[in-house]
Amino acid sequence: MPCFWFDSDAEAAANHYVSIFKNSRLGSISRYGKEGHEIHGRAAGSVMTVEFELEGQKFVALNGGPHFKFNEAVSFQILCETQADIDHFWSKLSQGGEEGPCGWLKDKFGLSWQVTPTVLPEMLKDANADKAGRVMKAMLQMRKIDIAALKQAAAA
Repeated sequence: MPCFWFDSDAEAAANHYVSIFKNSRLGSISRYGKEGHEIHGRAAGSVMTVEFELEGQKFVALNGGPHFKFNEAVSFQILCETQADIDHFWSKLSQGGEEGPCGWLKDKFGLSWQVTPTVLPEMLKDANADKAGRVMKAMLQMRKIDIAALKQAAAA
């Protein structure tokens, strides 16, 4: 179960992610007690962890303090069947965050996501190297992936 380390936004992040994915739910919330205050510095009763589930994948979000930040070494890939799905996840997850190249983005909490059409890996593995190359060239020019543009590049 992946654990996301936040400074103090665990509950807000879990609620945000659950609002974006159709098959999702919030789970249990644990809170800091008086014990260990000298180590964790959190107020008794404040949120420590939030469990949540997105599309069958369980996660936990931890309010652990400002010691660690997200980076691109870890990202979560969302495989999308349609352009409407790509548009939905791209707009919701990039809002307040940062759009990157080739379907990558950082959400408002700094977590990296890849919003990827399911047809892309197959197009890139096409036996026709020229076709796969055209698809790769087209994708490298994109931020949010455009399925129609990829198919047009493959057909050219």
